[in-house]
Amino acid sequence: QVQLVESGGGLVQAGGSLRLSCAASGRTFTYVMGWFRQAPGKEREFAAAISWGGTTYYADSVKGRFTISRDNAKKTVYLQMNSLKSEDTAVYYCAADTRIRTNPADYDYWGQGTQVTVSS
Repeated sequence: QVQLVESGGGLVQAGGSLRLSCAASGRTFTYVMGWFRQAPGKEREFAAAISWGGTTYYADSVKGRFTISRDNAKKTVYLQMNSLKSEDTAVYYCAADTRIRTNPADYDYWGQGTQVTVSS
């Protein structure tokens, strides 16, 4: 079992930045770690993912603005979000899986989510 706890969400003006953190605990941290987001009335969508070795993958909507990273010693994954837009407003979830995939249904473990609100 893997437990995931997100933090770092909040209210920010358009053009601003936030850094989300996801602390993992439990059996292992060798999983692929992903960030997803879900806006009101919309389906959960993939944002970014990173492998144990540091290979990253981004959705086109966040590429060039968001950076995913991980500290394996601290069992923590981060999402640095820059140049935020109002359309980035969503609940952001951290998830763990065995390989990089973009379908949320493929991920085995989830955090509780953290709200990010971008005001225009």
